Amino acid sequence: MVVKNNLRILMAKHKMSIQDVHEKTGLSRTTISKLFNETSAKIGFDTIVLLCTLFNCEVSDLLYLDEESN
Repeated sequence: MVVKNNLRILMAKHKMSIQDVHEKTGLSRTTISKLFNETSAKIGFDTIVLLCTLFNCEVSDLLYLDEESN
């Protein structure tokens, strides 16, 4: 089981680029890129709060468990 994220989907839904998310949250472009490309090994609670606030969503809309992945 692996924790995955829906950042790419949320960004597409809101028509936002990595730069837009960076400007609106103050998160580094590197952090956003790693989450967007699902290469991030971890995510901080503060990052989760900023992204959920930006997209007006619940944590479960942003993160999910992928039971298929190892």
